[in-house]
Amino acid sequence: MKLTIERSVLLKSLGHIQSVVERRGTIPILANVKLEAASGQMRMTATDMDIAVMESVPVTIAKDGGITVPAHMLYEIVRKLRDGAQIEIDATTAGKVSLKAGQSKFSLSSLPVDDFPVMSEDDLEHRFTITADECKALIEKTKFAISTEETRYYLNGVYFHATSDAGANVLRAVATDGHRLARIQVALPEGAENIPGVIVPRKTISELTKLLEDGVQNVEISLSASKVRFVCGKAVLVSKLIDGNFPDYDRVIPTNNDKIMEVDGKLFAEAVDRVSVISSEKSRGIKLHVDNGTLTLSANSAEQGSATESLDVKYGADAVEIGFNSRYVLDMMAQIEGDSAQFVFSDSSAPALVRDPADVGALYVIMPMRV
Repeated sequence: MKLTIERSVLLKSLGHIQSVVERRGTIPILANVKLEAASGQMRMTATDMDIAVMESVPVTIAKDGGITVPAHMLYEIVRKLRDGAQIEIDATTAGKVSLKAGQSKFSLSSLPVDDFPVMSEDDLEHRFTITADECKALIEKTKFAISTEETRYYLNGVYFHATSDAGANVLRAVATDGHRLARIQVALPEGAENIPGVIVPRKTISELTKLLEDGVQNVEISLSASKVRFVCGKAVLVSKLIDGNFPDYDRVIPTNNDKIMEVDGKLFAEAVDRVSVISSEKSRGIKLHVDNGTLTLSANSAEQGSATESLDVKYGADAVEIGFNSRYVLDMMAQIEGDSAQFVFSDSSAPALVRDPADVGALYVIMPMRV
């Protein structure tokens, strides 16, 4: 194989796929990226056997062929080359790959391309298309709530399923770690009516986010009960799904909350951030007291002291006092698109609902804590 490619083109695609490769893997071939050149295109593939990402880029080919090279090493070399450089990749010598760009020359070891594993794609019987913006909303507004607790592995991803809401059919994404919950939905796309409920792993969500860059208009999704494939422009991501049952999340969404507080989202987040400086590193607890149009935030620490701050809010119900983990509140506020946020309380011991008036398809739940 021998070809020439522009640095920025190669760097962008390597940035999409190299993070799939585990840095401390035990199988040598999985540390490599596969490069295949034919018909004016180079197809790059990286996998950890649970996820595979493929992307094609235009190249000038002198000789067709395929090789594998260390993924992270290749990425670091290309990243440090001068912008605008033309990179010549020559793998005509067995077991060696040379890279040339101007006066820079590198020689990398290569493993046989036939040893590179192919990640099988099951019969992905369900196929549908959503816009890139819809896909971004579904994953970026839920991923903050994915659990990192490995014992409850079925919470280590985003749950996608088709359902109905107020008579409308929707595609819904849900994530929860037991302390907070995010539920986002978009209109159900054609072809998604009978999809199984699937849990897409955290790493897959992270890799998909990188592929949803400028220029991608639509995302083609194919799935079965065990695998999912996302096609984003010239990039393809295939992933295994989490084999488990996502809990009945509707049970933790409160239905009797009736005390509505509307607050300026930016001012509220800034106040939470300031007051939480005092709270202990472990609990990050802050207290909210709302009454008669005023919200008072406070934090106390035996070691650090205390802090309070007040904000004007829209609130006409009975006074309520409730404690939250400030980091959870800030993570949630980062998802609010509009100028204001709605908190809907019941009492100090019940979970609170958080709504975004600018996105009616978004719903968040946060559990209280003792402060």
